[in-house]
Amino acid sequence: QHEGSQWPELKRRTAEIFKTKTRDEWTQIFESRDACTYPVLSPKEAPSHPYNAARGTHVEGEFGVVQPAPVPRFSRTPGAVTDAAPIGGGHTADVLKEAGYSPDEIEKLINTGAAFQAAAE
Repeated sequence: QHEGSQWPELKRRTAEIFKTKTRDEWTQIFESRDACTYPVLSPKEAPSHPYNAARGTHVEGEFGVVQPAPVPRFSRTPGAVTDAAPIGGGHTADVLKEAGYSPDEIEKLINTGAAFQAAAE
C-alpha cells in the first residue's frame, strides 16, 4: 500500500472485489468488524439508517419536510429548523448572482441547461 507505483493495480483489484457484492452485502460484512466503513445512502435512506436515527441527524420540520438537523448542537443554544428545506434548483439564479454572474449570463446558463433553476411555485 505504501508503494505508489502499485496503486493503479491495487485500485483495479479493489474495485473488482467490491463489484462482487451489493452495497447491502458489504454493509453486513463490515457491520461486525472494527472497520471504518459506512454505506453511501440516498437522501431518502439516510434519515432511517440506524446510525443516523440514533443520533437524530435528521428532523421533520414544522413544514413536514425531513431534512438534516441543524449543526453544531450546543446545549444552551440548540439550533432549530425555522424554514422548509429549499427545493433543488430553487436558488440557482440568486447564488449565481452572488457569485458575480450578470443577468444575461445567468439566463444563458439556465437556457442551455448548464444550470437549473426550479420554477417558482
